[in-house]
Amino acid sequence: MTNEIIGSGWAFPPGIDSQGGISLTSEKSEINQAILIILSTSPGQRVMRPNFGCHLQDLVFAPNNSHTAAEARRMVEEALGMWEPRIKVVQVNVYPDQNDTSRLVIDVQYIIKATRDRRSLVYPFYLIPEEG
Repeated sequence: MTNEIIGSGWAFPPGIDSQGGISLTSEKSEINQAILIILSTSPGQRVMRPNFGCHLQDLVFAPNNSHTAAEARRMVEEALGMWEPRIKVVQVNVYPDQNDTSRLVIDVQYIIKATRDRRSLVYPFYLIPEEG
């Protein structure tokens, strides 16, 4: 029953399964993949859905500071609220990676509405540091 509510779809990236068919994903992994697709797609990339995606790529050349982290958080919350109706975003934390100064860590805490299952997803976002 849960699978009917949450759904299933092609795995991303598309692939071939062990029986020669198209790889599919379902349930919780389908939602994780959907979130990753939303966060990694820039608006304008999809011809038939030009508004789909998240504006994170606008921050690629931004400094790795608290302002950039706050802007990334706003962008993620806005995109997931718009494009993933199967979840309720509980919290988005964005902070600089301790081991890599060119990376922001985006930690998304969410609840799957159909099952009330609390989940999290960590998305690394890479910035291009200013040469100095």
